[in-house]
Amino acid sequence: MPSSFNVESADGYEQLMGRWSRRLAPGLIDFAGLADGESILDVGCGTGSLTFTLAENPDLKAISAIDFSPVFVEAANRRNTDPRISIREADACALPFEDSSFDRAISMLMLHFVPEAGRAVAEMRRVVRPGGVVAAAVWDHYGGMSGMRMMWDTVAMIDANSRAMRHRYSFQPMTQPGEMKASFISSGLADVEETSLTIRMDYGSFADYWDPIASGEGPLGKYVAGLDAYTRTRVDIAVRDAYEAGEPDGPRSFASVAWACRGRVPG
Repeated sequence: MPSSFNVESADGYEQLMGRWSRRLAPGLIDFAGLADGESILDVGCGTGSLTFTLAENPDLKAISAIDFSPVFVEAANRRNTDPRISIREADACALPFEDSSFDRAISMLMLHFVPEAGRAVAEMRRVVRPGGVVAAAVWDHYGGMSGMRMMWDTVAMIDANSRAMRHRYSFQPMTQPGEMKASFISSGLADVEETSLTIRMDYGSFADYWDPIASGEGPLGKYVAGLDAYTRTRVDIAVRDAYEAGEPDGPRSFASVAWACRGRVPG
């Protein structure tokens, strides 16, 4: 099943989101829990932020990772030097693993890009052993992504065509309160808990914030790349003004909140 996330390059993704994924990964791992000797599946690994953070635990037996994007899989495999890690291209809605193959399956910042996210949750449940854990995190796009909402809200005042895209961004699957929890429960997981995880996205300058979007990376970048020259100029100026907020260009820090959910496979 296709992803709704467009990939221009692994390096562009790293600047757009990978650096923040690495900040989020430890909190999600703490929430999901780990035990010595376990085999873990990372569903939607991207360039490997969660995968390689998991590998910092020397007592894990094996870490398998999948992603829909061959660009991400190639980049993650280039980075990998750990024999416990295997990374392959696969569909989160049709995982290429036998039932009960893993102790835990964890997905970070992926489910909201799957058109039928509930199928991906059900697949994670299927490949985790009875008593094992399924966990996931997605950004709270509507209420928790201040840096990205600043851009969308600014652009929506300039280009009426962007309002439908802002709506899709704000209400992607699994991003509303209780939505992941309901999906976990309907997939047959037990002891389901939902919480929120917060990091800071720290930018050194407007260029640090805007360049990966301006180059077409991710869903925000795809919109910007499709603008005509006149609208693009207006957008560039307006978003810079919103970022600077009347102060000279320089560092800015935005709170960014993710929903996290975990459940146990009954056994």
